[in-house]
Amino acid sequence: MARSIDPLVVGRVIGDVLDMFVPTAELVVKYGDKQVANGCEIKPSIVAQRPHVHISGLIALDSLYTLIMVDPDAPSPSEPTMREWLHWIVVDIPQGMDASKGTELVEYVGP
Repeated sequence: MARSIDPLVVGRVIGDVLDMFVPTAELVVKYGDKQVANGCEIKPSIVAQRPHVHISGLIALDSLYTLIMVDPDAPSPSEPTMREWLHWIVVDIPQGMDASKGTELVEYVGP
C-alpha cells in the first residue's frame, strides 16, 4: 500500500521554512467559500482579500495564538527572488476563534 506524502514536505515548507513538527492546533483557512488545504493551488484573484482563519487546538482554552503568513518561494518556486515574503501577522488570537479577534500587526497583503 502506498503511503501519502505530506504536501508540506513535497512543497519544501518542512525543511526550508519549518522543521518537522507535530501539530497541536487546527487551522481552517477559507477565501470566500473556498477552503484551503495543504498543497492546493489557488488563483491570485481568489486570495486578493484577507482570508477567514479559524484556530482551534489542544492547548488550554485561555491560550492565545499568533498567525504569520509568508510565501516561502515568491513569486514562483522556479524563481524565488522574494523568499519569505510576508503577507500577514496577527497576534493574540483566542483559542477557538477567528483571526479577526486577534490584533493585526501587519495588514494582509495578497500576492
